[in-house]
Amino acid sequence: MSSGRNGGWILVFLLVLAPLVVGAIVVASWLGVEVAPIHQAALIAIATGVCQALRREPMSRIVGRLDGRWVAQFLLGGLIGSLVMLVPAFLLAAGGRVEWHRSPATAAALWSGGLLLFSAALAEELLFRGFVFQRLIAGLGPWPAQLITGFFFLLTHLGNQGMTGGTALRAGANIYLASIMLGMANLRTQSLALPIGLHFMANFMQGCVLGFGVSGETQPRWLIPVLAAGPEWLTGGEFGLEASLPGLVAVAAVTFLLYRWPSSPPASRPVDQPIPSARDNS
Repeated sequence: MSSGRNGGWILVFLLVLAPLVVGAIVVASWLGVEVAPIHQAALIAIATGVCQALRREPMSRIVGRLDGRWVAQFLLGGLIGSLVMLVPAFLLAAGGRVEWHRSPATAAALWSGGLLLFSAALAEELLFRGFVFQRLIAGLGPWPAQLITGFFFLLTHLGNQGMTGGTALRAGANIYLASIMLGMANLRTQSLALPIGLHFMANFMQGCVLGFGVSGETQPRWLIPVLAAGPEWLTGGEFGLEASLPGLVAVAAVTFLLYRWPSSPPASRPVDQPIPSARDNS
């Protein structure tokens, strides 16, 4: 019964979101522009707000209360996300597999690239760790919710440039596991602050700072990596560290640490109310 009710709420969310997306596409086509990630994030936030209002629940039940703790968790997520990319990059450099040269990119270009990546991270976390994720948890439990969300998260990346052959297998495993990692960050904090910070800074560090591809897409970059000859499974090639073995190991390590991280109650929920644990179904 619970799963049916929550499935119904997911349907409501999709029915609210669909006309917003269609309308945005029509307007963007008329203006001759694209629906940018920041607009996508806004549409998902509106649909989430409508559904939360219908449920008579605050938005803080989805995104977390916007206070000092939220900011601290966002910054912690940024630190973790940076390390997820810095550690494998350092190992590759230590092994002589990569070296960097300074790029001619301007500060304005880097800022623009960073804003794009932040908007994309915000949109994806609202969509994949937001309202639908919470309803899946309530209806099916944490691990089924994680596995289902990971599948759809991977599905949205399958059309990325370079997603072919062995690269698709390696990057697919990494992206799917990254979804589990981000979901674990949400489960542990009951907030989107940590996953948004982690998601954003992992992509920003990988693309705009270290100069690797971000899921196959090139961003304005501060450094240009020069890869030594060798197997792509070690460096990730043009797709980025997400298609490399060191990158996969780094994501797996952070996922395990988050799995062991004790859960904390959200500020918007009474401390005596049960919190779903990622280990409930393990």
